[in-house]
Amino acid sequence: MGPLELIGVPYTSMAHPGGIANGIKALREADLALRLRAVADLHEKGDLDLPQPSGVRARSGLLNEPELVRLVAGTRAAVASAHSAGRMPLLVGGDCPVLLGPLAALRDQHGAAALLMIDGHEDAWPPPLSPTGEASDSEIALAIGMVTDGLSPSLADVLPVLEAEALCLLGPRDAADIVKGGVTSLAEQIGLFLDDETLRRLETDTVLSEALEVVHRAASRFWLHLDLDALRSEDFPAADYLQPAGLSWQQWLSLVVPALADERCAGASVVIYNPDLDPDHRVAADVVARLSEAFDRASRTTFQ
Repeated sequence: MGPLELIGVPYTSMAHPGGIANGIKALREADLALRLRAVADLHEKGDLDLPQPSGVRARSGLLNEPELVRLVAGTRAAVASAHSAGRMPLLVGGDCPVLLGPLAALRDQHGAAALLMIDGHEDAWPPPLSPTGEASDSEIALAIGMVTDGLSPSLADVLPVLEAEALCLLGPRDAADIVKGGVTSLAEQIGLFLDDETLRRLETDTVLSEALEVVHRAASRFWLHLDLDALRSEDFPAADYLQPAGLSWQQWLSLVVPALADERCAGASVVIYNPDLDPDHRVAADVVARLSEAFDRASRTTFQ
């Protein structure tokens, strides 16, 4: 693993500012850069300049669609710049639409992208069916081209960014909500789908071997996306949408470390921490400690 570039993403797809948009600020105050610099050759990019949410739902059904366009453009350019400098980009903050720009950058550079995603939700709701319209309900549907109607030209020109068979999704546990909402699950549509219960039952080496085989077959580089709500609520309570079950930190690390260590990993995004739900900053300290541990261990690991 080569030099690392930290890129802050003060973004929210919710109707109101604050919350997860302030996650990167709180994690920086918990010494994120200092801890990463102790284990990696770290370059600081600073935070992206992103607009506040408008709270307006567009014709597509998406909330804050112009702000989403800015996010995609900003992260796409930042990832391309980091790669040009020979660095692995680490995007921290915001929520799951953060992954769209990096996938666009990988497609630009390599002709195709793959995605290894660890997340407690499938995130493939058609925007009109999403109760909130938040792009974090729908970014996978957008990424793989399940959503086309009503998108602004700026989004339609970028999307889709991923073939369905190039997606490995590990850890979702929102099947009941998907059925209740009348939405089709991704389970039979993508390269690899392992829900939370299945994931926790299998050996990590088996899971990673299968996941990496899928992403390697699909593209020369893959993006690693880490939604921290894949964790158990007792380990990570600072998420807006909590669910039963989930991974322990150790289970999470056993998946993340070898994925980061793989030579085809083109970067990572870490999202969903809400400092408003962490008044004593305990969770921020945990996140910083676990991320620095993951990069430290990955730098010493060769995945076979």
